[in-house]
Amino acid sequence: MEIQYVYTKKRSEFGRQCNFSDRPAELHVDIAPNPSIAQEYIERNPVDIGIQCVQEMSEHEINTERFETGSRGINHTEGGWPKDVNPAEVEQVSRYRKKVEKDEMYINTIQQLGSIMESRIKQNNAIDIYEEYFEDIEGDLVDETPSAKTINVFRDPNEIKRTATHMSWFPDGPKKLAVAYCNLEFQGSTPDTSMESYIWDVENPNKPEMVLKPVSPLVCLEYNPKDSHILLGGCYNGQIAYWDTRKGSQPVEISPIEQSHRDPAYKTIWIQSKTGTECFSASSDGQVLWWDIRKMGEPTEKLYLDPTKKQDPTKAMGAMSLEYEPTMPTKFMVGCEQGTIMSCNRKAKTPAEKIVAQYNGHLGPVYSLQRNPFFPKNFLSVGDWKARIWSEDIRESSIMWTKQYQSYLTDGCWSPVRPSVFFITKMDGTLDVWDIIFKQNDPTLSLQVCDEPLHSIRVQEQGRLVSCGSHSGTTTLLELSDSLYSLQRNEKNLVTAMFERETRREKILDARHREMKLKERSKSSADKDKDEGENKGEGEEFNEEDLYTKAEKEFYKIIEEEKKLHERRQATKDDMDKGDKGKQSPIQEEEGEEKANGQPVSFIRKERLVYLT
Repeated sequence: MEIQYVYTKKRSEFGRQCNFSDRPAELHVDIAPNPSIAQEYIERNPVDIGIQCVQEMSEHEINTERFETGSRGINHTEGGWPKDVNPAEVEQVSRYRKKVEKDEMYINTIQQLGSIMESRIKQNNAIDIYEEYFEDIEGDLVDETPSAKTINVFRDPNEIKRTATHMSWFPDGPKKLAVAYCNLEFQGSTPDTSMESYIWDVENPNKPEMVLKPVSPLVCLEYNPKDSHILLGGCYNGQIAYWDTRKGSQPVEISPIEQSHRDPAYKTIWIQSKTGTECFSASSDGQVLWWDIRKMGEPTEKLYLDPTKKQDPTKAMGAMSLEYEPTMPTKFMVGCEQGTIMSCNRKAKTPAEKIVAQYNGHLGPVYSLQRNPFFPKNFLSVGDWKARIWSEDIRESSIMWTKQYQSYLTDGCWSPVRPSVFFITKMDGTLDVWDIIFKQNDPTLSLQVCDEPLHSIRVQEQGRLVSCGSHSGTTTLLELSDSLYSLQRNEKNLVTAMFERETRREKILDARHREMKLKERSKSSADKDKDEGENKGEGEEFNEEDLYTKAEKEFYKIIEEEKKLHERRQATKDDMDKGDKGKQSPIQEEEGEEKANGQPVSFIRKERLVYLT
């Protein structure tokens, strides 16, 4: 049976809109239920009915642009020769090639590979895989306010709380976080204090995914970047141990106590090597030891951090932080307890050449040291109440530094995705995020993470997640806003220009300081020679403190001149607002005199003010 509905409408009403109105419901048909049919009803559960809600297309076509093929050459090198064949010898190569060509499977293999290679060549000729489709389209700038939110909190499951001293992210994505727990206070641990450290699942803060059981509390813990199952740890008693998560909670191997550090091993780092088993460690006993986890019986190499470069163990400085850049495999840097940063070369021929340079800039231990991931010549150091950015070319002073904090700084690191962003943790429980392109005097974001001191920080490789460890073992996981981990337009060039400008400025100031020092010395020696006959032994000797006092006076004199100049300009502006525009201001008269003399002093003062601020 086919049901049809016919609608009629006047031709004059075509094209008009439909006018609807409300009216009560009307009952058209009332069909009573049939009891006999109801008895035969069978319920089906579940019932699946497919419904297509989109318009069906019977035919679709599109015009594509014609492609142009291009011929390109490739470099071909032969390899995979047996050990007994020297590729440099033509006779040996030709003899081996003839031997292979006589093989029965050779022709079949070449034919099979040839058909595959031919299709790939045709595909490469048809499609340019290196074509940029959106070269003329600029990306949208992120203009949102910098912010961060707490995602998870991982607490020390033990009753006696310990400090979260170090953290390491899982190398294959933000899935896991390894946290080392240790009480660093001298004789502050009781016999009941746990020595365990944990690996946490980022999405499960209730229970750790795995427990690590060292022989002594772990001060640091580091994933192997080449093998995500292996972790390296430095213990409070100075021993070095490594774990394989596939083999359980106990360490696979641990260094002997007599061959290890005599103080806590504050930092361990994996070395970029072919085997992926080499590492090195640093401790406050003044030693840097190199290890191979395949043979942990003794260190493969040893270095004493002696500033006199004589490798004297009695004069070695204690190490608190390490820095290693895989692109510079023989170089590394050490932050010492005395505030000195040492740049070292592992492969130096003599012991004196192993310590290449020293940078003095902190009043206390250097708790963190890291090179900029985009500009390895510039590195960040965190200690006392300031964080400093250095250039390898300048040893006398850092090129940039933060303001003087009220709270002591505990740790810091660069953002792995943005060259201008770095993070600082403090004793008052706050995390400061600095963006030196946006602001140089104050942090871009200051976040109160907790009410107790923060001791460690680690940023995940993608730059979006930040973990902070506190004094009582609470690890807070934060997610940053897009503006803090999205690379801004022209950011690399701006940071390059900033670092070069500040480096050049420090070189000029250093040269000026040496020149003033030399003049004072020559003047002092001349006065001493002049008065030697009359007042022998009473000649004025050069004193470096007098030089600094003189420089300080000159500095404040310039500041006073700038303040007076600013006040006079402000007074002139007020007079102009009152309507006294016909009278020439004192500052205008002064600038007119300067222009008349051909010396634009106002411009010089303005530029000097920029440097001072």
